[in-house]
Amino acid sequence: MPRRKSAKPEEVLSHVIRARVTETVYKRLEQISKNSDCYSVGRLARKILSREKISLFHKDKTMDATMEELALIRKELRAIGVNINQITRSFNQDKAETHRAFYVLKVADQYKKVDERVEQLLTIISRLAERWLQK
Repeated sequence: MPRRKSAKPEEVLSHVIRARVTETVYKRLEQISKNSDCYSVGRLARKILSREKISLFHKDKTMDATMEELALIRKELRAIGVNINQITRSFNQDKAETHRAFYVLKVADQYKKVDERVEQLLTIISRLAERWLQK
C-alpha cells in the first residue's frame, strides 16, 4: 500500500543527503537530540541545516528532593480527599443525629490534616520562588 499524499507537498522529505562524521561528533549530536525536542539525529541535523529553533531540555538535579516532597504531599492530599468523601457518604446515609456529630468531628480532623499539608506546600513554594528570583 503506497504512502498517502501529503496536504503540503513542499514539506515532504524527498531528497537524501549523506554526511559522515567522527564518533565524537556523532555522540555529541546524539546527546543533543536526547536532550531536545528532536527524536533522532537526522531530525536534529535537518533542524540545524534549515536553521530552525531547537528546544533543549534541562533537568535540575537539585530539585529532585523538592519534587519528591511535592509528589508525596499530592499523594497525601488525594488520600485525605478520599477519606473525606467516604466520611461524607457515611454521614449522608446515617440518620441518627449522634452518629452524624461523630462524622462531623472526623471530617474536621481530616481538614486539619489538609491545612498542615497546605502549610507545607506554601513553605516549599516560597523556597522555590526565592530560588527562581535569584536567577
